[in-house]
This record gives sequence, C-alpha cells and structure tokens, in this order.
Amino acid sequence: MALRACGFIVFRRLANCAPPQDNIEYLLLQTSYGRHHWTPPKGHVDPGEDDLTTALRETKEEAGLGAEDLQVVEGFLKELHYQVRGGPKEVLYWLAELKNPGTEVTLSSEHQNYRWAPLEDACALAQHKEMQDTLRAAHRHLNKK
Repeated sequence: MALRACGFIVFRRLANCAPPQDNIEYLLLQTSYGRHHWTPPKGHVDPGEDDLTTALRETKEEAGLGAEDLQVVEGFLKELHYQVRGGPKEVLYWLAELKNPGTEVTLSSEHQNYRWAPLEDACALAQHKEMQDTLRAAHRHLNKK
C-alpha cells in the first residue's frame, strides 16, 4: 500500500506588480533532514483523518498557517505518484491563497528555511518534474480565473 500524504500549494498575491500575473508567489519549505529538498507543506494522513483535514493540519504544523489564514481555491486538486525509499507514495495537493500576504510563516523543526518565490524560481527550487508540473498547473489554474 502506498504512503499517502496531503498538503497545500500556498500562494500569495503581491500588490502593485506589473504585469498582474507576476504578483503570485508560492511558498516552499526546505527540509531539515535528508537532502534538504524544497516542497510545499504536506504530511502523512493520520488514521481516521480525511485528506483535506490532513492538508490543513500539516500546513499549520509545518508553516504555522491555519485554516483562518487560507482561502482554498475551488477546482484544483493534483495527485502525485512517486517512489520513496523503494516504496510507492502518493501526495494530494490543494491550492490555497494566503488571505493576508504579510502573514508570518513559522517553521516546525522538520524545516530549516522557507521561501516565497515566483513560479519559475519555485520550479527551480522544487527540482522534481512532477512538482514543477504541479506548480505550473496551479499557476495556469489561477490565470484562468
């Protein structure tokens, strides 16, 4: 059975950017373990917990951003599948806007750094093609709205 994790692609909109599509920045967290990779906040589903609850809990634990800080964007859900330590893993990502772009991120001990980055910088940090594709799909979804 695959490990299952859930999280949010969190973004914020900056004021006074031209062109307007350049005002979107994505939140990536750098792990404090392993190869120090960068990902959006996510974590494993606890027994009896539904996927969206997991995404909210993990985003609060890892970045200090709770449901009160986020506006979930309708119509976006991506499922990633990959191998971790020889076993299958699936991760579900919803898209959520930070309601107040100035809200502080508070990292857990699982992470050593965070960065708000425009799309291409976020993709460069993410490194993995599936995550890059997911970030680009989120950006397309936002630009269609």
